[in-house]
Amino acid sequence: MSRWLQLPLYLGLILAQVVYVFHFWVELVHLIEAAFGDTVALNKLVTSIGYKTDVPLTSLNETVIMLVVLALIDVVMISNLLIMVIVGGYETFVSRMRLEGHPDQPEWLNHVNASVLKVKLGTAIIGISSIHLLKTFINAGNYTEKVLLWQTVIHVAFLLSALAIAMADRLMHNPAGPHKGA
Repeated sequence: MSRWLQLPLYLGLILAQVVYVFHFWVELVHLIEAAFGDTVALNKLVTSIGYKTDVPLTSLNETVIMLVVLALIDVVMISNLLIMVIVGGYETFVSRMRLEGHPDQPEWLNHVNASVLKVKLGTAIIGISSIHLLKTFINAGNYTEKVLLWQTVIHVAFLLSALAIAMADRLMHNPAGPHKGA
């Protein structure tokens, strides 16, 4: 019964999901308002993405649009990560959701277990890290070389960690190697 102690944790993650949805809509509304010439919304966007320029911005430019869209994609990817943790973790560690045959059942939920969940989470973290790194490189003029280097090193560490998890998972589920049964 102690597994039910995790339920409040998953409910808390659902509330975090609500915050991410709200944040997404606020940023999207600011982007739309800025596209129609609202300078207050433009300034809020520029501040939120950390974009700095020597020339005051009076309208959206391609770089600002790209950074805002990448920030929105980042929110979506983190939201997807939350769904994987909430649904996959609840299903794996707390209780079955009994969604078999239901039209809303996620495809990946059929074969989720702790091992599959780790690999999926690792892949999602790499995707999120990639978006952050891309945002940093697009806006590289506003970062020091040290920040650029460390973000790249951290991203490579995520890549190597995910590869190690996937290889360990493969070895645990296929100990005889690729020539099994040959």
